[in-house]
Amino acid sequence: MSMSIWRAGAAALALMGLVNGGQALAAGPCSPSPAHEAFDVQGLKSELMVTALSCGAQDKYNNFMTKFRPKLAAEEHVLNSYFNSTYGRNSQRQHDDYITQLANVQSERGLKSGTAFCQQRMSMFDEVQVLESSADLSNYAQAKDILQPASYLTCTAPNRPATSTRSRTTARRTVRS
Repeated sequence: MSMSIWRAGAAALALMGLVNGGQALAAGPCSPSPAHEAFDVQGLKSELMVTALSCGAQDKYNNFMTKFRPKLAAEEHVLNSYFNSTYGRNSQRQHDDYITQLANVQSERGLKSGTAFCQQRMSMFDEVQVLESSADLSNYAQAKDILQPASYLTCTAPNRPATSTRSRTTARRTVRS
């Protein structure tokens, strides 16, 4: 499979995650990723960065980064662990792709909002500034409508009874005989 086809497939999956993200969380035997909180915090951090760059609020962004540096570093460590365990040797590339896609979807939202974007998002800096703890930041990030490029779920295949494997094997042998 060529690299461009793979990237197109990855982009399509990311788009499906955007469109069906809420539905995917509710469907099937899947649960939110153990790194769910880290994804929420990373999404908030990216949203604030895009807002700062778009609206000339770099000082407010720097204040946020300074205030929550330990929490942000801890959540970055959780994300690194998630990508390492999920993607192995490709983890850094997948993590970088996620960060790029995150900034892109959030920037696109800003472009679509036009001049209203800054009016809608600048208040987030005041809201995060009054948060007192890392737990407050996590709760805030989870409660905000932060756009993500995809939903990150962990799913496990259902356990098959040992007898079903034998039956299927026996059936195949019978058909072939």
